[in-house]
Amino acid sequence: MLERKSIFPHVIEMNNQAGHVIGCSVYLIYSQDEWVLIDIGYEDAVDEIIELIRQLDFPLSKCRGLIATHADVDHIQGMAKAKQLLRTEVLAHPLAVKPLAEGDKLLTFARIEAQELDLDMPPVEVDTTIDEGDKVQVGELELEVWLTPGHTNSQLSFRLGNLLFSGDNIYRDGCVGAIDAHHGSDLTDFIKSLRRIRASDVEWLLPSHGPVFRKDDDLLEKTISRLETYLHMADFGTCAIDWPLMDEWEREIAEGRTPQQDPS
Repeated sequence: MLERKSIFPHVIEMNNQAGHVIGCSVYLIYSQDEWVLIDIGYEDAVDEIIELIRQLDFPLSKCRGLIATHADVDHIQGMAKAKQLLRTEVLAHPLAVKPLAEGDKLLTFARIEAQELDLDMPPVEVDTTIDEGDKVQVGELELEVWLTPGHTNSQLSFRLGNLLFSGDNIYRDGCVGAIDAHHGSDLTDFIKSLRRIRASDVEWLLPSHGPVFRKDDDLLEKTISRLETYLHMADFGTCAIDWPLMDEWEREIAEGRTPQQDPS
């Protein structure tokens, strides 16, 4: 039997437990004999993760569910395989049900034609939908569900005491999950979610990628300010709400201004 390397009471992160990077962060939350996983990662990581769980002496029959933070391939490609092996249920936000059930490659980022990326996305049925304010019971523990959209419209976070399993909302370096209109990103919602996290009294953020870190309000504020500038930049396409340069151009045309009169 392996020694359990809990990063907090009742919480094991499987990359940390393995001693090497397997994929995205996969959190095992346990109480008494019961346990759940938050995300699973790619399909080729499933066997190693389940073998680790077995060696940690968690009864596989006591898995109470596989929880999807959101429907991105790097988080949930292995859900169908893990569900079959563990004979458990999948929990996700209602807006993740269809892309998961259909194995939608576009919405899950499994296919990005411009980069010649085309990954398998095995379909998986969501057994239980969870949304803002719901509770997920694990033994004597209770995970509080937060809906924190922005990166995707189905992005969930989960509070456990002073911990927040924060998905792809923010990482230790201040970066955030990819912003792309094709898979449901919304900058306005993203900013609201980050403001909610900043205003909360949680002490630790447990992201879906990279190291766990203490909540840093200054870091969050800088990230929020950066995303607020994205709202007005053409770089972010239809995720932006406007492009002030176009208003300037319209005024200059109406005024009959020539390039030679450009103050810059």
